[in-house]
Amino acid sequence: MKTKLILSAVLMTIFCSWTAKQNELEKMEWLIGTWKTQTPKGVLYETWTKKSNTEFQAKSYYLNKKDTIMFEFVRLVEKDQKLHYIVSVNGQHDEQPVDFVSTAVSNSTSLVFENPQNDFPQIITYKKIHKDSLIAEISGTMNGKKGKHAFPMKKIK
Repeated sequence: MKTKLILSAVLMTIFCSWTAKQNELEKMEWLIGTWKTQTPKGVLYETWTKKSNTEFQAKSYYLNKKDTIMFEFVRLVEKDQKLHYIVSVNGQHDEQPVDFVSTAVSNSTSLVFENPQNDFPQIITYKKIHKDSLIAEISGTMNGKKGKHAFPMKKIK
């Protein structure tokens, strides 16, 4: 009887820790959809989809008249009890993905990712303002100067 009780407690602990780990990405489902912002280069769209319980995918693109210009592809993946923002930007890093890892500052309404080795940015942030608005921000140091670019976005679908 005592052995069954101990075994049940161990299994319950393992199950609860596995469930908590799997739920990190689910807290970010507010990202799912298409977001839009105006930039000096034109209108920027970012579309997030849920690929699986452990991965979201996004594509960012500009619309220039009737042309769609792809900008970047993102995978938001849950692994090693962290969220990884893995981004491939057209024309940068030989088209190879760059991995940014979530920080302790991240929570259910704010995502903060860091990669101190990246040229620029070193920090990527998404902050939910309302259910239909967010601010995406890239920041860091480039050529010895600190820089920051904010992208206020509205959800369009």
